[in-house]
Amino acid sequence: MQDIKTFLQRDRFAEYADAELVEVTPGYARARLSVQPHHLNAVGIVQGGAIFTLADYAFAAASNSHGTVAVAVNANISFMKALSAGTLIAEAREVSKSYKLGTYTVEVKDEQGELVALFQGMVYRKQDPIPV
Repeated sequence: MQDIKTFLQRDRFAEYADAELVEVTPGYARARLSVQPHHLNAVGIVQGGAIFTLADYAFAAASNSHGTVAVAVNANISFMKALSAGTLIAEAREVSKSYKLGTYTVEVKDEQGELVALFQGMVYRKQDPIPV
């Protein structure tokens, strides 16, 4: 896990957004975000881009957890619930992995375990080792 954490410390946007990597195992990752005022949109709820960033960060960790570079080729998100405070948890799980492609599902939940968003993504799996 330390190699992938070191690698993902280079993700300046996730750092700027306050996303924190909590756990990584092969094909799995968990990240969290404590909602702050700068995460809110004009109507006072968490901005969709903040939720997407958290999900994408967990997706990046899970897809790169095998030690080789994986880059997104597709990602989409559906929002189920709005919130304006608390902590968000994103759990990324590998659905399938082949020599060149990997697919992942990320569930973003609130502190009560209720689904806030569902993210699905696909990566192209390069053969380059992740740089640490």
